[in-house]
Amino acid sequence: MHSHCEIKRVSAATTSRSTIGIITCLVLVAGASGIVDSSNQGANKKVSNSGAAQIAFELLKKLEGKWIGRSTKGWEEKTSFKTIAGGSVVVEETPEANPDESMMTMYHLDGDRLMLTHYCEAKNQPRLVATSFADGGKTITFTFLDGANIPTRDRGHMDKLVMHFMDDNHVTKQWTWYQDGGERWLEEIRLVRQP
Repeated sequence: MHSHCEIKRVSAATTSRSTIGIITCLVLVAGASGIVDSSNQGANKKVSNSGAAQIAFELLKKLEGKWIGRSTKGWEEKTSFKTIAGGSVVVEETPEANPDESMMTMYHLDGDRLMLTHYCEAKNQPRLVATSFADGGKTITFTFLDGANIPTRDRGHMDKLVMHFMDDNHVTKQWTWYQDGGERWLEEIRLVRQP
């Protein structure tokens, strides 16, 4: 009898430790995934990335129309935005990016991520993902994820884009070029909607 009671006590203690371990793991996973908010931020709670991505994508859709862009590098371009594929993609087309050259950037959601693919005159196609949202989604920072015709990150490509929606008729875009292990130049384009 004595040994049977000890086995039951050991089993109960092991089961209790296992249960506590499982509960601890669940609490840690819930906290890391954002299910549990222990910050007590209340009204100041940040919007989740998926919510911010959706808000930012809706702002991109509102760009539909014709725009004039003025670059800090001294040139001017015509740009247009349109929404295609049942509202799932925003296409930005710059037909006169350089003489006899046009470029295109396509923005879309991928689950809870906001993505872009830039079809560049450098003959590559970098994909960037939105990694930061500020000002209620009005400032979006996209950073390099991967791309076609970019065998290594050191091959020159557009590596970062910061878009700021100032109002319905004014947007700024800061593009960063990356090559040979570092950022080589930055260009800001100020877009103004055309009537």
